[in-house]
Amino acid sequence: MAGRLLKLSSLATAVFASSGLYIYNTQLDLNDLSLIRFGRAAAVTTVISYDYLTAFRHMEYGTEEYWALKSKVHRRSAERLRDLCCANRGTFIKVGQHLGALDYLLPEEYTATLKVLHSQAPQSSKEEIQQVIREDLGKELSELFVCFDEKPQGAASLAQVHKAVLHDGRTVAVKVQHPKVQRQSSKDILVMEVLLRAVHWLFPDFAFMWLVEEAKKNMPLELDFLNEGHNSEIVSNMLAHFPFLKVPVIHWDLSTKRILTMEFAEGGQVNDREYMKAHGIDVNEISEKLGKIYSEMVFLQGFVHCDPHPGNVLVRKCPKTKKAEIVLLDHGLYQVLQPDFRMNYCRLWQALIRRDMTGVERYSRKLGAGDLYPLFACILTARSWTAVNSGISSVPVTSSEDVEIRTNAALYLPQISHLLNRLPRQMLLLLKTNDLLRGIETTLHTRASSSSFINMSRCCIRALARHKRSKTQSRRKRLQITLTESFNLWRLSVYQLFLWLKSSVLGRGLWTLHGLLH
Repeated sequence: MAGRLLKLSSLATAVFASSGLYIYNTQLDLNDLSLIRFGRAAAVTTVISYDYLTAFRHMEYGTEEYWALKSKVHRRSAERLRDLCCANRGTFIKVGQHLGALDYLLPEEYTATLKVLHSQAPQSSKEEIQQVIREDLGKELSELFVCFDEKPQGAASLAQVHKAVLHDGRTVAVKVQHPKVQRQSSKDILVMEVLLRAVHWLFPDFAFMWLVEEAKKNMPLELDFLNEGHNSEIVSNMLAHFPFLKVPVIHWDLSTKRILTMEFAEGGQVNDREYMKAHGIDVNEISEKLGKIYSEMVFLQGFVHCDPHPGNVLVRKCPKTKKAEIVLLDHGLYQVLQPDFRMNYCRLWQALIRRDMTGVERYSRKLGAGDLYPLFACILTARSWTAVNSGISSVPVTSSEDVEIRTNAALYLPQISHLLNRLPRQMLLLLKTNDLLRGIETTLHTRASSSSFINMSRCCIRALARHKRSKTQSRRKRLQITLTESFNLWRLSVYQLFLWLKSSVLGRGLWTLHGLLH
């Protein structure tokens, strides 16, 4: 037996030694090994789970000390998760960014901590970028470009963007995928699935499998840059009637599944108030235009850009017209909304704006919320149930209400988790998109503005009328639908004019005079 053990240990030593020699000679990055990535993720998951299992053993539920400790556990767990994402990079950062965008669905400790992942994405070296270009385009950088900036304009979880100049003098942005992401993504998603199932077994209330399902469906699409290029052309044609929207033109001859070359567009991030002030751009105008773009996408077209974080939405003065313009970037992730889903979503928002609580319940249930429809309405609007009942278009957002919503996100996490698992998959990306847009509005101080509700209402009216016309062959009914649509749009325009007069100097004067006379 001792001899066998000696032989076995000698063989194991030889295997480990030869493995170490191979790794040294090939200069293999240990981070590329699936075993290392899985081990790191499993270790962090174990530590976080153990922390939640043991931290509250001797703490009475509901006391101030309990909630203070829970906040600390949330914070340190979020920091461990952030560090894991930074270490494993790629798909882990992408999923971490997704979680960081769910402001009103996850505890604030998590979203605030994970938000930094947008600015902590890894960068590939110049040699790695050259290798991808050489493999995909079959040429060296000097053959394709007059100059190619080594320092990227920006780096994200899946790719980075370089500024370059073509031989004909045109300036372009070259988006190049990190070389290892494609190979690692499917394995990383499998790792996440295994670990999330383990966590769900330990904590039955923790049901975040929808996160893995979304990653499985969306990651292959986001890693295909040709798909992104086609999406950008679709949305450019679809919203061509908005002169203030700029979608960079794709250079197809210099694009592949891992490389996307497009027209270079400069501008400041949409949440950069100082940039807008310096360039004479009206914050309210930008917020209204962004609302028009997304209302059209969601309610009328059913083809929605689902990653509007500030780095993907730029603002600038148009070089030709000198008018404010929005530049929409990163078209890898779109959600196609089915007609029935879209109509119910339209009717739900109409009910929310009109304070029609019967309609809120009815259409929330149709969208899959069931008895959790009050929670769903609060998540969708990021408003308290009191504000939803009072009318979200008439009750302003207060800081105390915002704190209440964030506190409830931690308090009702099991119910939120259950709700997200029962909602249609189409709704999940819409909720993320809503939260990202709401974050931009909060930064610009334009949240819950009357113009955004008016734009939404206008698109809902048009979408429902278009849907009704498509369902009937009768000319008389079509005419009736069109007349009703025109009348409702006219009423909305009159209401908008009333609000404008009320807010103008003349309107305020007349309003004051009216008050004095009465």
